[in-house]
Amino acid sequence: MRASFPSTLALGLAALVALTGCGFNAPEGGAPTTAGANQRIVVDNFRAPVADWALESDAAYILSLSGCLETLTRYDESEGKVVSSLATEWKQVSDLEWEFTLRDGVRFQDGTPLTADAVVTSLRHVLDADVPARAFNPTVVSDVEATDARTVRITTPSASPLVPYRLASVNTGILSPSAFAGKTVDPFGTCTGPFVAVSEKPKQSVTLDRNADYWGGEVQLAGAEVRFITDGATRATQVQTGEADISLSVPVSSLSALEAATDVEVLKADSPRTATLYMNNGRAPFDDVDVRKAVGAAIDLNALASSVYEGAALPANGPFAPSEPWAADDAPTPVQDVAVARELLSKAGYTADRPLEIIAIVERAEFADVATVIQENLKAVGVPVEIRTAEYAAVEPDLLAGDYDMVLSQRNRLIDIADPIGFLSADYTCDGGYNLSHFCDEDYDKLVAQASETADAQERYRLYGEAGKILQEQAVNVWLVNEQAIDAARTAVGNHTQDPLSRYVVRAETSKSGS
Repeated sequence: MRASFPSTLALGLAALVALTGCGFNAPEGGAPTTAGANQRIVVDNFRAPVADWALESDAAYILSLSGCLETLTRYDESEGKVVSSLATEWKQVSDLEWEFTLRDGVRFQDGTPLTADAVVTSLRHVLDADVPARAFNPTVVSDVEATDARTVRITTPSASPLVPYRLASVNTGILSPSAFAGKTVDPFGTCTGPFVAVSEKPKQSVTLDRNADYWGGEVQLAGAEVRFITDGATRATQVQTGEADISLSVPVSSLSALEAATDVEVLKADSPRTATLYMNNGRAPFDDVDVRKAVGAAIDLNALASSVYEGAALPANGPFAPSEPWAADDAPTPVQDVAVARELLSKAGYTADRPLEIIAIVERAEFADVATVIQENLKAVGVPVEIRTAEYAAVEPDLLAGDYDMVLSQRNRLIDIADPIGFLSADYTCDGGYNLSHFCDEDYDKLVAQASETADAQERYRLYGEAGKILQEQAVNVWLVNEQAIDAARTAVGNHTQDPLSRYVVRAETSKSGS
């Protein structure tokens, strides 16, 4: 039993761009013998691991995009559905149970075989984490067990049609049991992917070598280095100069220079990502819905999209992009109305007794300019604002604890699980593990819980739309612009396919021309 997205969503999410470089005719077995087989590439990523490679953390994304970590299932961008990876098939055997059959002949990079017991060890490590993964945690998975050497059973506390999607989350990546022998997770030499993590410079980079025994076929590159470059302008400069071969998430301000470079290809794809002004609903003044509505009315989204984003993003009309099948059909794009904003602030009894702070995350280079625009918009309605720039890792504890006013960030709605249930649950339910807004509404929670148990896709999408309307009516955040995924790659890189969800970058087929 395999669930899948409709083709309309696949078209909206998976705008794939392939760069064709030097061709390779690899022999059966062993490493490629062409001139480019000794080539390595450098990838500039926008974030560093912050939790000692813990799979339940964002470190899993780095291990996945580096070609090291693999999962039981995989979300295929081109087909818009979940496909096989370390598991070849799966089925729902009861209302609460799914069984996954493992692929034969797979070995971890330390030489040990992939078995059901090994998979259970890895998944239980994530399930038992102090801060479990948003896609795979005890609220959605109650047990993981091996029923035989090749079969893993996943049990859920309630009926869940989306278990295969959850097992495609990079947080459910499978490592050898030896990875968990120490106090922290050790992914070096314990993955199953086409590349072996061999060394790291903490907070700077990780180096990988080809896995010559990869189960999935010949690996074209000799290796790769993934660098953690939080500054977007630096990522853009390095791919332009050739210091990097691929740069992820390049800023709009760098596009003209990159597009003029003859040896660089700019890659763009529709993305389920919305730049958002998060407001802390859990403390004054944003515990008052009228204040939140006033902020939304004060901001000129059209001007923001045309100025800071230079037309490369569209004004948002809610938590979803209009092209998504669960978005409200009739939701208008909010229009700036200074008079309404002032009226709402007066109704709420707001007084400017202190400047409010906006934190602009530096990983997104444009957020500093976005903050400046919002600062001016709010000043016009009598709300003083101060701006602070910071790396996300430095401020996340305060955001989760509710110790902030506003923060500019962006959230890919399908990054945890390739279905909105992950985003709607983690980000906005009362007990959501990533509820930065500190929003809590019982009716909303009941609606999301109902959606999570609904097998019929169209009915589930309808419920998602209803949940989105509640978020919009409660003005939980200000959704600013719907962004594109924008990466850049040197033309010497071959067989590279852009992943709008930034999970798969260095792949077995990735190549580089040269001697």
